[in-house]
Amino acid sequence: MLRGTLIALRPVQVSDLPVLETWLNDEDPDGNFNQFGLSPSHALERSFNETGLLTDQQGRLLIVTPDNTVVGFVSYQVVYGPNSGSRVYNIGIHLAPAYRKKGYGTDAQRLLAGYLFATYPIRRIEAGTDIANSAEQRALEKAGFTREGVLRQAQWRVGEWHDMVVYSKLRGE
Repeated sequence: MLRGTLIALRPVQVSDLPVLETWLNDEDPDGNFNQFGLSPSHALERSFNETGLLTDQQGRLLIVTPDNTVVGFVSYQVVYGPNSGSRVYNIGIHLAPAYRKKGYGTDAQRLLAGYLFATYPIRRIEAGTDIANSAEQRALEKAGFTREGVLRQAQWRVGEWHDMVVYSKLRGE
């Protein structure tokens, strides 16, 4: 388990799959920033059975409070390559609405970046968010990420194109 100031990150367990599947398929009541279409039934379970949702290519860790309440998850996936020396991870986060604006997102993203830098010989981690998601932009900046720019109409979500803000963190920052 990776422990932060406010939360911890831990691997997904089989008993966590129902809540993860619900989060992946429910609408976000606070803006639909994470709505990318429905996931196939049991796809998460198949992936969990194959990899435990943790590989050097992609992974998912749960965000838990000190009393072990699961409040969200962070994820990572390789976006560049193909060799390991060119590998860059893109990270993402989902927090249940009741647990937003408490500093958990900042702590979770800081922990995930630290884990990836400590575990893999990478130089760079990226994160992107909707240009209107100011809360996530603040969380990334507090977690030590640097805003690099805007990708125009880079993401199709909830029936329209959205601009994305790209952030990065380099090893040692």
